[in-house]
Amino acid sequence: MKKIGILGSTGSIGTQTLEIVRENSDVKVVALSGNQNIELLERQIREFKPKLVAVYDEERAVLLKENVKDLDVVILGGMDGLVQAATHEEVEILVTAVVGMIGIRPTIEGIKCKKDIALANKETLVCAGHIIMPLAKEMGVKILPVDSEHSAIFQALQGNETKKVEKIWLTASGGPFRGKNQEELIGVRPKDALKHPNWTMGQKITIDSATMVNKGLEVMEAKWLFDIGIDQVEVIVQPNSIIHSMVEYIDGSVIAQMGTPDMKLPIQYALFCPERRGLGGERLDFKKLGQIAFEAPDMDTFFALKLAYIVGRRGGSLPTVFNAANELAVELFLKGEATFLEIMEIIEDCVTHHTVIENPTLEEILRVEQETYIRINNRR
Repeated sequence: MKKIGILGSTGSIGTQTLEIVRENSDVKVVALSGNQNIELLERQIREFKPKLVAVYDEERAVLLKENVKDLDVVILGGMDGLVQAATHEEVEILVTAVVGMIGIRPTIEGIKCKKDIALANKETLVCAGHIIMPLAKEMGVKILPVDSEHSAIFQALQGNETKKVEKIWLTASGGPFRGKNQEELIGVRPKDALKHPNWTMGQKITIDSATMVNKGLEVMEAKWLFDIGIDQVEVIVQPNSIIHSMVEYIDGSVIAQMGTPDMKLPIQYALFCPERRGLGGERLDFKKLGQIAFEAPDMDTFFALKLAYIVGRRGGSLPTVFNAANELAVELFLKGEATFLEIMEIIEDCVTHHTVIENPTLEEILRVEQETYIRINNRR
């Protein structure tokens, strides 16, 4: 029996992980966490019967505790609750699917307790990769990527040495505004940016895909996951999201992982790898596919992607500024308090004016996050 915990069980990755649990009787959910959607969280508790549930919003934790008082389950609130869920003694593999930097601390604590990490929270490595990866190595913990692109790279690396890699081709769909210039992006509304052509995802990551910030974060994440130079990671647009990423080796061979756009595949592979299990859903039909097109990303229109490479090369606390500025800028855009193009402008402003800390501690990372938010709020 594989015993798992899921941080962020009410989000897109969390709910799809639970779909996989339904289809595999040898998986037991021990711990769950959510934030706002306690109605869905209650339904999950009643179905999967976890032993511990954390709600980051402490007021909602109190409400949930009252709603499930008929059940034998511990309900905890706040960051302490997330840490308790991540470190529960029975959890063997922790799916980190929370959105944002709140995932860093519970992930670190989970690693310290020797939990394997199925990583869907890219902010963890973007901001704290220099802490996470050495700690995972020290504790003998596996970091198993859940993002479709990083899962594809992980799969293409199986049986091969990372030092034999010449380049990683990190694919991007181009998002809903592929082919548009900056002038055409003036006046873009949230409902336009949330129309991703291929994937069904949460709001934050869908907006990140539209700005291509998501791809910049993935470049930085790949550096840590695969112990590779940031300039060995090249973004290529593959509009129909059939090839999820590719690894090019020093002999010129390129190995690609392909499939339909379905997040359940990388989630399931992270939970059971190297075993492959049956998974329902649509299959690729190469006879109907016809061709697979590629194009270079437009780093002038989507200049945050170009900025991500600069940030990733510099390192230190600068990736935290990039990530934190994006988190708040996206929130402002979704509220109608910033324009689409201002998301990238806000990131650039914060990155430009930051004094880099070379090897930030977790406390310094969290302080830099708050300082970034203060700068953005002061300039409004």
